[in-house]
Amino acid sequence: MFITRKHLNRRTLLKGLGASIALPWLDAMRPAMAAPAASSAPVRLAFVYVPNGIIMKDWIPAETGASFDLPRILKPLEAHRDSLLVLSGLDHHNADPLGDGPGDHARAGACFLTGVHPRKTAGKDISAGVSADQIAAAEIGSATRFPSLEVGCEDSRTVGNCDSGYSCAYTNSIAWRAEASPLPPVTNPRLVFERLFGSADLPADPAVRARRLAWRKSILDLVQEDTRNLAGSLGPSDRRKLDEYLYAVREIERRIEAAEKDNTERAQFAPDFARPSGIPFYFSEHLKLMYDLQVAAFQGDLTRVATMVAGREGSTRSYPELDISDGHHPLTHHRGNPEMIEKVTRINAFHVEQLAYFLARLEAAREADGTLLERVMVVYGSAISDGNAHEHTNLPVLLAGRGGNLKSGRHVRYPGGTPMTNLYMALLDRAGVHPEKIGDSTGKVEHLSDI
Repeated sequence: MFITRKHLNRRTLLKGLGASIALPWLDAMRPAMAAPAASSAPVRLAFVYVPNGIIMKDWIPAETGASFDLPRILKPLEAHRDSLLVLSGLDHHNADPLGDGPGDHARAGACFLTGVHPRKTAGKDISAGVSADQIAAAEIGSATRFPSLEVGCEDSRTVGNCDSGYSCAYTNSIAWRAEASPLPPVTNPRLVFERLFGSADLPADPAVRARRLAWRKSILDLVQEDTRNLAGSLGPSDRRKLDEYLYAVREIERRIEAAEKDNTERAQFAPDFARPSGIPFYFSEHLKLMYDLQVAAFQGDLTRVATMVAGREGSTRSYPELDISDGHHPLTHHRGNPEMIEKVTRINAFHVEQLAYFLARLEAAREADGTLLERVMVVYGSAISDGNAHEHTNLPVLLAGRGGNLKSGRHVRYPGGTPMTNLYMALLDRAGVHPEKIGDSTGKVEHLSDI
């Protein structure tokens, strides 16, 4: 390890005209001769939501403890099984009708991180609860440039009726800053990129943005002088970390630019083509870009809390990449049809494949004396288990990463009726946040770091 006499502040930025790039954790950020503990990096929290339920027979392992086989849907995570906790037995009782009739998809989305039964309305008088991510952001968000990051891969309108009299705010938002304040996810990678790394002065109008971006240099070119000056003061290990990080940022930027070019070309041959400029044509690439943006945000310590909506509740997205032209939501109402069940299973596995990519990127990102995967807790799941029956019990839940001293590589089964919010209480506690209650929580789940 190279130790410099000069301590580099963690909040150091590479700056240029319209750009501001945070740095990854470097050895130079450790005070000279400081004990290794002084470099310990913070724990991050990420929440990933998938819609419309799961084919549970191919999700839940048959065995508990460490000796379990990953079922078909979870097979793409085999390389990361030592960083996984498969959790079963968790419920979201407040996603049930409770006298409000239809609307399970809206209730599922609104309840996932809040544990609160949302008010049934399609008007402005929406009401849910403060979500677990925002409880964490309110406590630890002041340490970073952005208290939290909300991203997604489907439209995020928050007005109108989207599910049997429930507002679209419920189906499209899992993050809630206050009872009536949803935080809809940003779905355009370009907008997320510009928010994280600068150019805040870019206009909102897509046509004007396109003209300005057409002649603008790479964001790394804008901070070239600062980068050169900093690199000259770093040791070999830190220079390598900086190069790897900036390469990753440039690669994200390049892929966004490629999507914009591809969409522009498609629009010439299809006048009705309305895909926003920064959104890739292929869904898998869209998901991966959003995962990479979260990795970059964590690595630069731009935020320590992120939520991602892989698909909004009730999503009717088709999956041409899987040769599935049917809509996702209609397929989940399979009524026992084997062909439809098979298609839903493949969609579920496809989503997990993209999660595996996220975990691999976290594992590859070096930080201090470890990796980002060792300092993150990723909750992946849904507030619907069986999509055909709209069940909100025994939910599909994964906890990935090794942050918060988790003892991973196990399947833990909790007693039926255990509130999902009890998991959030335990995770926030491990991140240094100690709320008295989250939604319908009754305590904190056990066995995350012990048997």
